[in-house]
Amino acid sequence: MTTEDPGPMPPATDSPADVRLDPATRTTTHLGHIFHIAGTPTVQEAAAALVEIPDGALTVDDRGRIVYCGPRRTRPAGPARTERVVDHGDAFLLPGFVDTHIHYPQTYSTDAYGGGQLLEWLTACIFPAEARLADPAFARQIARDFTARRIAAGTTAALVFGSAFAVAQHALFTETRAAGLRIVSGRGIQTVGPDSAAPLLTSDADAIAMATDEIDEWHCADSGDPTTARLQTAIIPRFALSVTADTLARLGDLYAEVRPRGVYVHTHLNENNRPGDGEIDSVRKLFGVADYLDTYDGKFLPGSAIGGESLLGRRTVMAHAVHCSDTELTRMAATGTSIAHCPVSQLFLGSGTMPWRRTVDAGVTIAAGTDVGAGDEWLIPRVLSDAFKVHLSEPGFASVALHPGELLFTGTLAGARALDMEERFGNFDAGKDADFLVVEPDRWPALAAALRYGIRADDPTAARDQTLFTLLLGLREPAITEVYVAGRRVQPPD
Repeated sequence: MTTEDPGPMPPATDSPADVRLDPATRTTTHLGHIFHIAGTPTVQEAAAALVEIPDGALTVDDRGRIVYCGPRRTRPAGPARTERVVDHGDAFLLPGFVDTHIHYPQTYSTDAYGGGQLLEWLTACIFPAEARLADPAFARQIARDFTARRIAAGTTAALVFGSAFAVAQHALFTETRAAGLRIVSGRGIQTVGPDSAAPLLTSDADAIAMATDEIDEWHCADSGDPTTARLQTAIIPRFALSVTADTLARLGDLYAEVRPRGVYVHTHLNENNRPGDGEIDSVRKLFGVADYLDTYDGKFLPGSAIGGESLLGRRTVMAHAVHCSDTELTRMAATGTSIAHCPVSQLFLGSGTMPWRRTVDAGVTIAAGTDVGAGDEWLIPRVLSDAFKVHLSEPGFASVALHPGELLFTGTLAGARALDMEERFGNFDAGKDADFLVVEPDRWPALAAALRYGIRADDPTAARDQTLFTLLLGLREPAITEVYVAGRRVQPPD
C-alpha cells in the first residue's frame, strides 16, 4: 500500500554515499524494495551489475530525472518543504519494461487459430484482422485498448509494428501521447501479398509517400529532439516477402535521407524455417540471395548483389532472428543492429528457438519482445519466463540457465540499448528519466506466497537471486499497481 511519508529521514553521518541537493530542488522520493541492473554492462556482465536495495529510495527531481537510488537512510537531505516522500511499503520498484516487438493491429488477435505455422496464420487470421483498422472508429477503439494493455503490463517503452492505415497510426500516436508512454512506431509497409492481404497493400510510390508523411508528422512530435522525444517513428517493411526489390530500393533511399533525424527501422528476420515453402527458403528463392539479412542490407538483387542502401544500423531492430547464419550475426553486430527475442510467439508458431549462446557470443544486443498477437502474453516477464525455459532446453552445450540478472537486463536495459536510448532510461542510474513500476505482490496471492514462504539460501547473494527469479517468473499484471514515465504516473485512457 502506498502512503505519504511525513518527511525526509536524516542521512547517516558515517556513510560515504551521502548526497546533498540544492535546497531549491523539489523532489519526490519513492520508498520500496529496489531491483535494477546498474551501469552499462553486457548481458554476460548483468549478474555482477544486479543491484538489490531492500530498504531502497528512488529520488526524482521535478524534471522527472533520477537524482538518487540507494538505501533510504542515506537518501539526499533537503528541506521538508521541497521533498515529497511516497512510502510503497513492501512493494518492489523495478525499471519499466521495454517491449522491442509488438503488433498494435493484432491487439485482438492473440490465440488466433490459423491451423499452421507463420504463413498460414498470417493468411487465415492476421491479414483479415489488420484490414479492420481502416475504419476510423475501430482504429480509435483498438488504439485505446492497446495503450491500456501496455500500461497494465508495465511496458513504458515499446517498438510497435504499426497499421497499414494512416488513420490508425494517428490514433495510436494520439493515445500514446495522451498517456505519456514512450513509443517508436511506423505503418506496416506491404506492396505484395496474398489475396487476404489485399486491403493492406499499396504501390511503391504510395508506400514511400505515406511513410514520409508519417515521419514528418510524428517523429519527435512532442519535443522536436530525438534525444528527448517519447514519440518516434520507424520505417517498417512487414518482411521481405511483403515487398519487392523495387520497394527495398526506395525504402533504402528514404532511410538514407531520414537516418540523420533518428528514424528507426524495424522488421522480421529468419523467423520460420519450415523446409521448402517456409519463410526463409521462400525469401532466398524469391530474391536469389545467400542470406535473408541481405534483403535488408541493400544486397537484394540475385546473387546478393547490391541494389540499394542498407537498412541496418544502431536504430534497426530485427524481430526473431531464430535461424541466423554466422555471417548474418556478424553483420548485425558490426552494424549495431539488435534483435527482438520473442520466445512466446516462437513457441506458438513452431518457429524454433533462437540460439542464445551463439547469438550472445556474436556480440548482438538481444532484447525482449512479446510479439503480440502471435505472442499471447503482454507482460515482458512472461517472455523472460519462456526465454529461461527454452534456452535451458537447448540441446547439448547450447543449453544455458539464464541468471535472474540476465533476465531483468533483457527486459529492461537491453531494450533501452536496442532502441539507442540507454542514456535516457532502462535502469535507475542517476541522471536518467525515472521510468519505473510499483509491484505489490499481495495483489497476486500466488506471487506473494512464493516470495514469503519460498526457500532461500543462507548466502545473501544467492538469496537475492532467488527472490528476483521468483518475482519475475511469478509476476502477473494485477500486481503492477503504478507505472511511471519520467517520474509522472501514467494512467490508462478514460
